[in-house]
Amino acid sequence: MAAVTDHRVELSPGSATLADWRRIHRGARCDLHADTRAQVEAGAETIRRIVERGRAVYGVNTGFGRLADRRIDDADLERLQHNLVLSHAVGVGEPLSDAVVRLVMALKLASLGHGASGVRWSTIEHLHAMLERDILPVIPEKGSVGASGDLAPLAHLAAGACGVGEVRVAGEQRPAADALAAAGLEPLRLGPKEGLALLNGTQVSTALALAALFEIERVFANAVVTGALSVDAALGSDVPFDERIHALRGHPGQRDVAAVLRTLIHGSEIRASHADCGKVQDPYSLRCQPQVMGACLDQLRQAAATLQREANSVSDNPLVFSEGDEVLSGGNFHAEPVAFAADQLALAVAEIGALSERRIAMLTDGTISGLPPFLANDPGLDSGYMIAHVTAAALASENKQRAMPASVDSLPTSANQEDHVSMATHGARRVLAMVDNTAGIVGIELLTSLRGIEVHAPLASSPVLERIHDRVRHDVPAVLEDHFLAPDVATARTLVCSETLLAAAGDALDPLALDRSA
Repeated sequence: MAAVTDHRVELSPGSATLADWRRIHRGARCDLHADTRAQVEAGAETIRRIVERGRAVYGVNTGFGRLADRRIDDADLERLQHNLVLSHAVGVGEPLSDAVVRLVMALKLASLGHGASGVRWSTIEHLHAMLERDILPVIPEKGSVGASGDLAPLAHLAAGACGVGEVRVAGEQRPAADALAAAGLEPLRLGPKEGLALLNGTQVSTALALAALFEIERVFANAVVTGALSVDAALGSDVPFDERIHALRGHPGQRDVAAVLRTLIHGSEIRASHADCGKVQDPYSLRCQPQVMGACLDQLRQAAATLQREANSVSDNPLVFSEGDEVLSGGNFHAEPVAFAADQLALAVAEIGALSERRIAMLTDGTISGLPPFLANDPGLDSGYMIAHVTAAALASENKQRAMPASVDSLPTSANQEDHVSMATHGARRVLAMVDNTAGIVGIELLTSLRGIEVHAPLASSPVLERIHDRVRHDVPAVLEDHFLAPDVATARTLVCSETLLAAAGDALDPLALDRSA
C-alpha cells in the first residue's frame, strides 16, 4: 500500500490506490518507496550485462519499430537513445495542463519503479528531482495514437529531462536547459534502453483519463444533488426511490443513487405538502434518476478500476526480467484498456448532462412543472431562464457528438509494423472538454431548481437541500427580475466543479464514492 500524508504520497509500484493518484493530481508530492531501488538496480544491471556480452536486444542495441533489424554499435548507444527522443518529440497543439503533466510524471516514476524497464536509479532520481522542483516539461496535447505507447508526448517529457525543448516552472515557460541549470540539475544523459523506457508507456493516456475521472466525480455527485432539488421544485414524488424497487433489479449503482436521493429529500416540507395529490407518475427525468445515474455510476466505477490497474502497471516494451537476464518483447504499450475506459467515461458524462438538460427543460416548461413559464418573475416582460435552457441544450448536443467511441478507430502507423492502435490518448483528452460542458449544464439546473423551490415558499425543502440552497445563495443571490445571467451561470458551474456543495451535503453522498477505500 502507499503511505499518505497530507501533502505527500509514498508510492509502492503496483499497489497505489485511486485515492493516491487523486491526491497527486490535486497537488500532493510523491516519492517511491525505499524498497523500490533494489529492483530498479537489478533491472539496470541486467541491461549492463546484455550490452557487455554483445547480445542483440530490441531497443538496447537495435533500431526501433520497422528499423529493429538494424544493429547499433556500442559506441553509439547513448546517441541512439538521444536520437530516439529528439525524433519522436513531434507533438502539436496546446500544452497539457500542469496538473496532468505532474500526474504523467508520477505515473512514469511508478512504472519505472517496477524495475522491468532497465533504467538506472539515477535516471529515476532525475525525474523525481524535476517533479519536486515543479520543473514540468511542456507536452503538446496531440500526437499520440495510444500505441506503441504515448510516444510523441512522452518524448517531450524525456526531452525536457535531457535539457531540450521547453518546461514550465511556477507557471512560467522557460528553456529546459536553463531551468535545469537554475535548479542545480545536469541534463539527463540516457543509458542503453532508457530513451525507449521513457517513451514507451500509456502514462499520458492514463493521466488524461484519470484527470477526467476525478473531475467527473464532483460533477456527478452534484448532478445527483440538483436532481433531488428538481424533484422538490417540480412537486415530484420520492416513491420511485423506494429501496424495494431497486432491490428487485439489483444493479449496485442504481441502488446507491436511489439511497442518496431518499436521504436528500427526507424531511422535505414541500414533499409532504403534496403527498396525497392526484399525480400518478413523474416524467422520466425525475422518476428514472436511479436507473440512469446508477448506470452511469456503474460505468464510472468500472472505468476507475481499469485505470487504477493501468496506473499500477508496466506498459513498457521490451520488458526486463532480472532473474535469468531475460528481455522479452510484448505489447503492454497498447492502450486498449485505457481507450475503453475513456469511452465509458465519455458515455457516462454525456448521459449525466443529457438527463440534467431534460430536467431543465421540464422545470422551464410551466405546462409540465406547474411553475411559472421559464421560471420568470413576470412572464412576458421577463424571459427568465428561457435561453439558459437553450445553452444547456447546446452543451448537451455537443457532448453527444463527442461521445462517439474512440476505441473503434485505428490507423496503421510505422510502415504497418504498428498496424492496430487504440486512439486512447485523444479518447481520454476529449472527455475533459465533455466534463466542462456537463458542468455547465448541471450549473444551469442548479439555478433553475433553486428558483423552482423558492416558488413554493414558505414551504421548505429537506434540511440537507436547504443547507445546499443557502450555500448557493451565498454566492448567487436570488434576483427575481431579468438580469445579466452569465455571471450566475459561471458561479454555479464553479460550485458544481468544487467540493463546496458536497461538503454542505455532509455524508449524504457517501454511497456515490467510486472507490470506497478512498
